[in-house]
Order: sequence, then C-alpha cells, then structure tokens
Amino acid sequence: MKSLGDHYEQRAAAWLQAQGLTIAARNFRCATGEIDIIAWDGAQLVFVEVRARTNARYAGAAASISARKRHRLVRTAQFYLQQQQTMATVPCRFDVIAFEPRQSSSSDIRWIRSAFTA
Repeated sequence: MKSLGDHYEQRAAAWLQAQGLTIAARNFRCATGEIDIIAWDGAQLVFVEVRARTNARYAGAAASISARKRHRLVRTAQFYLQQQQTMATVPCRFDVIAFEPRQSSSSDIRWIRSAFTA
C-alpha cells in the first residue's frame, strides 16, 4: 500500500512536469538523508522537498521544514552532485512544493522556488 507521502510526491512530480520541469530522480537516498524530487528547470538542477499538511491548525507545510532538515537536504544534494561528476558547475536551487489544507477554491499546491539557499 502506498503512503500518503507517496501520493503527494506523485502529485508534485506530475505538477512540476506540467510546469515544464524534467524529473531526473525521485526519492534519492544516501546516508545523509533523502531528496523527494530532483528535476531540471532548463539548465538548472532543482532539489525539491515535498511537504503536506492536512490540518489547518498546525503551521503551514513549508514552515515545517526545520533548519536541521534544510541542512540534511543540502548535504544530500552535495552527495548527489559528487556522484554525478559532470555536474560540478551546474547551477542548483532548493524548492519546496507545499500542499496546504483547502480553505478556499484556490489550488492547494504552493511552489516556493529558491525556498532556501545552501
């Protein structure tokens, strides 16, 4: 059975592709952590963290990414780039796809480009 997290990651990947990004990897794991989606936005490599909230009483999905989690994402991205030796000089960014509880008729997907820096 797929988890709820898998469902949101699948939705995020499909949504990013609809926005013109090309998915390079999903659920990249190493000793330092996991990156949900790695994609190309033109010539820029994008490391994407997918977050979801189903209850509006808690902080937003994007706000749930702690400094510790950001540090782990950066270290995992560094490891990925070291494994891909041809990508040493590729420009990169860290994005967040946040799924928020529906409170209006607007889309529940929030794409935060360059959500944080390394």
